[in-house]
Amino acid sequence: MANTHQTINPATGEVIDTYELATDEQALATLRASHEAFLDWRKTSFEERAGILREIAKRLRANKDDYAALMTREMGKPIAQGGGEIELCAAICEFTADNGPQELADEQRDLDGGRALVSYQPIGVILGIQPWNFPFYQVVRYAIANIMAGNTVLLKHAPNVWGAAVEIEKLFVAAGLPENVFRSLFIDADQTSQLIEHEHVRGVTLTGSPRAGSAVAAKAGEQLKKSVLELGSNDAYLVLEDADIDRAVETCVQGRIYNNGETCVAAKRFIVVDAVYDAFREKFVEKMRQIEYGDPTDPNTALGPIAREDLRDTLHDLVKRSIDQGATCVCGGEIPDGPGYFYPVTVLEDLKPGMPAYDEELFGPAASLIRVADEAEAIRVANDSRYGLGGGIFSKDEQRAVDIARNLFDTGMVNINGYRLAQPHLPFGGVKDSGYGREHGGFGMKEFVNAKSVMIID
Repeated sequence: MANTHQTINPATGEVIDTYELATDEQALATLRASHEAFLDWRKTSFEERAGILREIAKRLRANKDDYAALMTREMGKPIAQGGGEIELCAAICEFTADNGPQELADEQRDLDGGRALVSYQPIGVILGIQPWNFPFYQVVRYAIANIMAGNTVLLKHAPNVWGAAVEIEKLFVAAGLPENVFRSLFIDADQTSQLIEHEHVRGVTLTGSPRAGSAVAAKAGEQLKKSVLELGSNDAYLVLEDADIDRAVETCVQGRIYNNGETCVAAKRFIVVDAVYDAFREKFVEKMRQIEYGDPTDPNTALGPIAREDLRDTLHDLVKRSIDQGATCVCGGEIPDGPGYFYPVTVLEDLKPGMPAYDEELFGPAASLIRVADEAEAIRVANDSRYGLGGGIFSKDEQRAVDIARNLFDTGMVNINGYRLAQPHLPFGGVKDSGYGREHGGFGMKEFVNAKSVMIID
């Protein structure tokens, strides 16, 4: 095992920093310290926990520009978008502080010959394995809910954003979180697997690929430990015959390129009924062609680099394989010369099942245009996927769109006539190969607690 790891600026290819990996002994020592911290943290009041979360929110906003710049350096997020991620993190902290005490409060229940209560008790150390694409949000999403619930938290962050992992731990401590309630670990996959096996780890949550999720879920299952998985998607956006085409085009372009297209709930497959396909295609392709990649530190840049060279290579391979199998490349599709891991806006059409651009998740600014005969076929094609995280519908018949979203769209989340990312007050998660479990909206606070029945007999 290599003893060090370097973070690299994806816009320039230059080394940012070098980190020393923890030894097995150091990782276990951190786990033990987290368990010891849990024994005290579980005794704290909801009000004390909420106060610290509000201070974290305050400090997130106070350091927003610095954190945004760090994300731009480490994973190429356009600098104009970093502040929005930090604001979302702060909002999650405040929602959890405001609603956690009520969500986690004891519930009174009837009982023949007495009374009963249901108590939501913390269970211990929760290990989070998180990706790089939203380096602060992905951590805050699971950590804040579990800290509010009374658990302690370990983070195994993606190695290319270990600078963010360092800063998040510093932030939490500065906000008053007791030592070892939250810790970042610089470890590899084998060490992570060893930690999952340890008795002090009581639950595991992962955001990542289906392959990683399957491996982590299997390891947790072997140990009879609960897991929560968010595994990405190839979200379908349906453009129906009565859609506002200009609105659909504007929304779909932003939904595809936001965060350089590296978003689990990005709009990826655009399923357009035949009656409006040509009109949508013409305007969509025109707007996509206008987007140029550039320096992510420039506030005017809408599209930065892919986060790592191997990720760009994977994206390009999926694009080329689709073209080789008969897809038409309308624009983009070629790796540019020069430094950094940039990839141009790419639009593919004439797609069929079996092609990567139809079946797989293209993690980057590559859009899949799919023509269908009518609404019924649009719904069928949308659900013709092993994934099921998010999706969207464009239609002026709002009630019909809601009916499709509620009853026919096999995903965890649906946007209607717009595009929104995660919301602190709404559940976030998917079905099928997009994983299981829910975060946000109060649901995340109860994923790793013991719902304990207490029966009092008169």
